[in-house]
Amino acid sequence: MYTFNYHVPKNVNEAITIFKDSEEPKYLAGGMTLVASMKQRLISPTDVIDIKKIKNLDNIEINNNILKIGALCTHDQIAKDSNVLKALENFSFLANGIGDPAVRKIGTIGGSLSNSDPAADWPAAVLALKTNIFTNNRTIKNEDFFTGMFETCLEENELLTSVEIELPDFFNYIKFPNPASKYAVVGVSIAIYEKEVRVSVTGASHTPFMAKEISEALSSNINSDFPKKSVPMDDLNNDIHASAEYRQNLIDVLTKQLINSYS
Repeated sequence: MYTFNYHVPKNVNEAITIFKDSEEPKYLAGGMTLVASMKQRLISPTDVIDIKKIKNLDNIEINNNILKIGALCTHDQIAKDSNVLKALENFSFLANGIGDPAVRKIGTIGGSLSNSDPAADWPAAVLALKTNIFTNNRTIKNEDFFTGMFETCLEENELLTSVEIELPDFFNYIKFPNPASKYAVVGVSIAIYEKEVRVSVTGASHTPFMAKEISEALSSNINSDFPKKSVPMDDLNNDIHASAEYRQNLIDVLTKQLINSYS
């Protein structure tokens, strides 16, 4: 690990100022990816800005059918929060299936979304649910947030502060996990708002995405047979964990399981 300057800002504005004044800065929340990458000397930030002690970024609230989750909320906190368990139980179950207990105690939802790992669980939920992502500068629609593998639309001077979710009539998430890492080889989320069905996929491609053809078919009739193999194999990952063809089939299998869980 290379030497670096370590900062502990007291508020968002201070964190942004330090970021602007640094040469190659990185924010530290849970550090699940950042610290490991630094240990392996894959990255060498000049300044590490630890935001964990910034107040009011780890709150969970429900108001007027909107679930607001602070960026510094850990996976474990979300999994055990009574409001989340009551209003969006399967969202809690998703959080409880991330990594292992140590990861869940330290890793944060904001850090996971900002890192945009193509096999992470939260992106599928955030895309399927009607979600707004808040930063210190603006509000970002969920469909605009993820732009590529480990890439988001966040700008250099932006810090993710919270996520707001419109509570659905039904939500669920199922993944086929890598047995070692627990990351999703393929993960599929479904959210239902009255007659609108939203299906999203993580793990299958370099970027999480909405399964538009499946969503449209199920919105017309949730109990109908949705189009199989609607996601082209050319758009899917083909690696040591699973072939593109296998992932294409997994999307259909997991979607069917989600439909059955609703029925």
